Amino acid sequence: MSIQPLLNYINKHITLTDKEAEILASKVTVRKYLKGQYVVQQGDVCKIECFVVKGCTKMFHVDEAGQEHVVMFSVEDWWTGDMGSFITQTPADFNVQCIENSELILFHHDTIEALYTEIPKLERFFRLIIERAFAASQKRIVRNFSLSAKDRYLYFKNQYPEIEQRIPQYMVASYLGITKEFLSKIKSEIALEA
Repeated sequence: MSIQPLLNYINKHITLTDKEAEILASKVTVRKYLKGQYVVQQGDVCKIECFVVKGCTKMFHVDEAGQEHVVMFSVEDWWTGDMGSFITQTPADFNVQCIENSELILFHHDTIEALYTEIPKLERFFRLIIERAFAASQKRIVRNFSLSAKDRYLYFKNQYPEIEQRIPQYMVASYLGITKEFLSKIKSEIALEA
């Protein structure tokens, strides 16, 4: 399996030489996961950060009452993993599970520093990616506080139309912080307005 999709993605931000691409290929792992398989489990230390080549994953937290709270979906050319656990090497707060059969490129915690040493510009690349993820996370928090459930749904539907088509509605509802029944009601209202 090729890491070309990852190289294409990286080259949108920085330029790797052929030698650097070879080094990168030697330090990452390409792995296929089946639908339903976990990439990271809550409570385990996250040893990998993942680039999605194919498929779809969800990142979620299960509270003490057993309620699932979806915080993120990842599709092709997106990243997934419990970043906090990966950086600090402490138990993960989140699960990452495949919603579809997926192909991921894994960056292992014990090789990431070696990669930064051998290809210093990768450190800049990951800084840019993490900054963008942090900014997106902050904007999502503001939307959750300031928008109605209907407006949050409309934002999700417009921003990520390809994701909504690929995931069950109860997961969309969990991501929006509402029940699936309330999401059905919102969708019915929108259909009547159209």
